[in-house]
Amino acid sequence: MNEKPEKIVRSETEWRTLLTQEQYQVLREKGTERPFTGALTQNHETGNYHCAGCGALLFMSGAKFDSGCGWPSFMLPADSKAVEEHEDKTFGMRRVEVTCARCGGHLGHVFPDGPQPTGLRYCINSASLTFTRKKP
Repeated sequence: MNEKPEKIVRSETEWRTLLTQEQYQVLREKGTERPFTGALTQNHETGNYHCAGCGALLFMSGAKFDSGCGWPSFMLPADSKAVEEHEDKTFGMRRVEVTCARCGGHLGHVFPDGPQPTGLRYCINSASLTFTRKKP
């Protein structure tokens, strides 16, 4: 991706039809799944992680690592334009929210405590992702 992705705009009714209740709560209402409950937290297969809302490629398995935080963690997105970052001051904290650049869906947060070479930890909800296994 060299350009910003084309934005996808849907009504809340369309989102509710397309997403499961949990996906809607996370992606559209900025919710968070309980730690260690997400289907992709312990996924160690080779492949790609896509936005559950619009299918955009967000992360690749080579950037995934076990941070022990209870959510899938990545050291960098598949492309710098795949995600957008926003200041988040909810719950009396100061964090950086990560959203899908294509559909605006809430993915999780990014923290400066990840492994090198990036030093970043993209802490992402499983409910906001789908996984496509790499074919052998």
